[in-house]
Amino acid sequence: MTTLTLYYTPGTCAQAVRIALEEAQAPHQLVRVDFAAGQQRTPEYLAINPKGRVPALVTPQGTLTETPALLAYVAQSFPEAQLAPTDAYGFARLQEFHSYLASTVHIAHAHRPRASRWADEPEAQAAMQRKVAQNMIDCFNLIETHYLGDGPWVMGEQYTVADGYLFTIGTWLQSDGVDIAQFPKVHAHTQRVLQRPAVQRALA
Repeated sequence: MTTLTLYYTPGTCAQAVRIALEEAQAPHQLVRVDFAAGQQRTPEYLAINPKGRVPALVTPQGTLTETPALLAYVAQSFPEAQLAPTDAYGFARLQEFHSYLASTVHIAHAHRPRASRWADEPEAQAAMQRKVAQNMIDCFNLIETHYLGDGPWVMGEQYTVADGYLFTIGTWLQSDGVDIAQFPKVHAHTQRVLQRPAVQRALA
């Protein structure tokens, strides 16, 4: 059986992919990328992912990057795990949620630790960082009211790769100065995800 290789860094969105691999019981190996040592900018790693980011997933067909793409790949490669809806509308809803996390929520958070991507002046960076908490509150208010319904999971009754992704980004709230408890549905969702054996293995 083919083994996948996940390049990851603790505390990043790569954790969502690691959770998905564990949930799918997919044969895989992990390679940690040391951001503090600048390993993501070395020629060796840039040959794997020229973006110098994580996650990157090496598959038999080639290397994939971007969390939503990796989650879709894992879900579709291991259909018996039932980690994604199989109907077109359901899968599109999953992708809608993933797109929102990747393009809006992740970027809102990144303005705190990565403000230098958007401005060089210290005062401009500081101004952006002051907005992060409110922007994250706005994002999670939308998730609370629009994306988390009555079911235990993002997609209702079916646990999917979206749940590990939301869980991962939710763990960033504390560092952004936001108390997750102000979002009761998100907070309860986090506790449910934490209880899953695959998630415990991924966090170990």
